[in-house]
Amino acid sequence: MKNSKLLILFVGVVFFFLIGPFLMIFLTSFSADVAMRFPPRGFSMMWYERALSVRMFRITFWISLQVSLWATLTALVLGVPAAYANVRYRYPGKGLVELLFSSPAIVPGLIIGFSLLRYFVFMGNLPVIFGLYVGHAAILLPYTVRVVSASLRNLNVDIEEAAVSLGSSPVHAFFSVVLPNIRGGIAAAFILSFITSFNDVPVSMFLTGPGVATLPIQMLMFMEFYYDPTIAALSSIIIVITVLIVQGAEKLLGISKYI
Repeated sequence: MKNSKLLILFVGVVFFFLIGPFLMIFLTSFSADVAMRFPPRGFSMMWYERALSVRMFRITFWISLQVSLWATLTALVLGVPAAYANVRYRYPGKGLVELLFSSPAIVPGLIIGFSLLRYFVFMGNLPVIFGLYVGHAAILLPYTVRVVSASLRNLNVDIEEAAVSLGSSPVHAFFSVVLPNIRGGIAAAFILSFITSFNDVPVSMFLTGPGVATLPIQMLMFMEFYYDPTIAALSSIIIVITVLIVQGAEKLLGISKYI
């Protein structure tokens, strides 16, 4: 009984350190003060009105939305076949490839961003918006492969083999049997990749250019000149939308099984 109370206390402390910063930002966003500070003074919704009225926030929001959507779709188109080949077949260097797909969780984001800057911009001389798209697709590909691979490993291979033994071609069996049975994993990969791309800072910081920026980068630039609760209000909006999307996907698809 004593151990269980200590465990609950430990979980509560960890939960406080995880959720505490978000609660501070959320409460600060309703402050009536002109400076961002905690605890907030008074109550006001004016910072939400300002966050939604800043023109550059609206422009960069649509840039982030388009880049994230297209990068996520590209990562899925490339990642689903790659995950299928990685799970179903044995080949030389398979362990190295699996390690490569773990690289986003191992290599710091700043190093990835600088590497992509050198590769896509300096060497490839790509337009800024296209460089952002290619860079985000590159960092999302390992996530899609790992999530879809987890879904494929939970799928009984006998179902696919039965379809082939009954006369279906491997390609037809993939589209008619495999894909419908891993749609939950694909949806989980889409949501995880989209949120990762939309909220990315290290890679976007290196790949943005004159007149083209993502919403998180624009928020950082805004804070260089204004230290008011506008950013707290905008951050609260993004947090609430992200939580609603993730919780909705969890209720409908159970995405925690694949992540």
